[in-house]
Amino acid sequence: MPLPYADLLFTGGPVFTAGGGPATAVAVRDGRIIATGHDLGALAGPSTEVVDLAGRLLLPGFQDAHVHAVMGGVELNQCDLTETTDLDEYLRRVAAYAEDHPDVAWIVGGGWSMETFPGGVPAKELLDRVSPDRPVFLANRDHHGAWVNSRALELAGITADTPDPAHGRIDRNPDGSPAGGLQEGAMELVTPLLPEVTTADRIAGLKRAQQLLHSLGVTAWQDAMVCATNGYPEVSDAYLAAASEGWLTATVVGALWWDRDRGPEQIPEIVANRERLTVGRLRCDSVKLMLDGVAENFTAAMTEPYRDGCGCATGNTGLSFIDPAALRSYVTELDALGFQVHFHALGDRAVRDGLDAVAAARAANGFTDTRPHLAHLQVVHPDDVPRFRRLGATANLQAYWASHEPQMDELTIPFLDPALAARQYPFGDLWRSGAHLAAGSDWPVSTPDPLQAIHVAVNRVHQGEDYEPFLPEQRLDLATALAAYTAGSAYVNRLDDTGTIRPGNRADLVVLDRDLFAAPVTEIAAATVAGTWVDGRQVHAG
Repeated sequence: MPLPYADLLFTGGPVFTAGGGPATAVAVRDGRIIATGHDLGALAGPSTEVVDLAGRLLLPGFQDAHVHAVMGGVELNQCDLTETTDLDEYLRRVAAYAEDHPDVAWIVGGGWSMETFPGGVPAKELLDRVSPDRPVFLANRDHHGAWVNSRALELAGITADTPDPAHGRIDRNPDGSPAGGLQEGAMELVTPLLPEVTTADRIAGLKRAQQLLHSLGVTAWQDAMVCATNGYPEVSDAYLAAASEGWLTATVVGALWWDRDRGPEQIPEIVANRERLTVGRLRCDSVKLMLDGVAENFTAAMTEPYRDGCGCATGNTGLSFIDPAALRSYVTELDALGFQVHFHALGDRAVRDGLDAVAAARAANGFTDTRPHLAHLQVVHPDDVPRFRRLGATANLQAYWASHEPQMDELTIPFLDPALAARQYPFGDLWRSGAHLAAGSDWPVSTPDPLQAIHVAVNRVHQGEDYEPFLPEQRLDLATALAAYTAGSAYVNRLDDTGTIRPGNRADLVVLDRDLFAAPVTEIAAATVAGTWVDGRQVHAG
């Protein structure tokens, strides 16, 4: 019996199916792929929309396995310091924002880079020049630290006598007075004073974010911070509104936040939130556990101590935000309840703690299909690389970070034990060991553009930068990097009818402006998205 006519037919170009077999044409009906092959002209009826690829690449929609979409969208409307490392430009933007928003009580925003400042520590006096009377709070680009002015410190009561919180650090001048930087949990000394970000603000942010992500070919994502505590913003109201009102066109998995200041008594609340926040295209059955900080402020949990400015070992091996023994019991209970666990694990000790917790859950519950994943993976001990495959734990890569740049070369490598510095972002080792790979951006920490990240995964250098490739033996080939951002992330998101182009799957598709496989890999990041479709409906036209 012949197939019915297609609603949508792509023809005349290469198709990266991510495991669905070779093809140069794809037919779609009622939001699903009905056929792939090389000559599907017989499926074109009088009302079929035909998209002539004209040699351009068709591939599954990108899926971001670790992003903060609402936060990113909100920040697009705040004081934006991204896309530059120039101090004068930072101050110009803060002054301009202050002038353009004379009625706001606080100047809030972020995106600055630690490399701009000596030792990565910003000075409050710089902000005092452009905003002496109004308080300023600017998160850095990785959101693990903030730059504040004197007025903000005054309002928060932070002085030389203020002790560092258990999970954070106040950057200080030689006399002990606060310098202007707040690391990790020290930000919580100020964040309760910030103006409220309203539900309306978050809804507007999600709308901006969804439009941006669709324009970059992203059709689904996992938000890594839903129902957040510990000083982080809450975003579930925006997602619930979007899913309930029907304007959420992406498919979203929400990772419910684990409050690191509490224990297993929060699990019933997490279960209740899973039920409350699983609506329409939104499903919240993942739990985010933040195990450590970041390397550049010496809070990522390492197996070897950080070095000081002279290259000597210190007594600091970073922070563990959750006790490792308790972590194993938490993860075992969550796994038994059917939750996926999603770890922030940046240092090799944090990675080991996360894998140990997965191993404990596997031993107690068996190999259930919960698909745990560990994100960031800046340093992975060689002994732990093969454990990903053995435990069925996915390596969730933020590939854009695997490049030489000042923050890496000046603020990270000199302060890591040399053995740790040589193990950074070991994508190639993980792939060769048989680990399942997924990919994400961590936007707004870094660009949400999958093509920029894939470029670095393949080249180990940012587009247009004149650096040597960073640990080039850890490169991925183009097909593997594309698969991580499509089929790999779809697996993590438990969206098994997406991520590959094969009959029966949802027609979440992207057309690029060129065939990546026909051009030098050094030009990957120059590609752009010509069109994005979700369930066979176009949501972006380039």
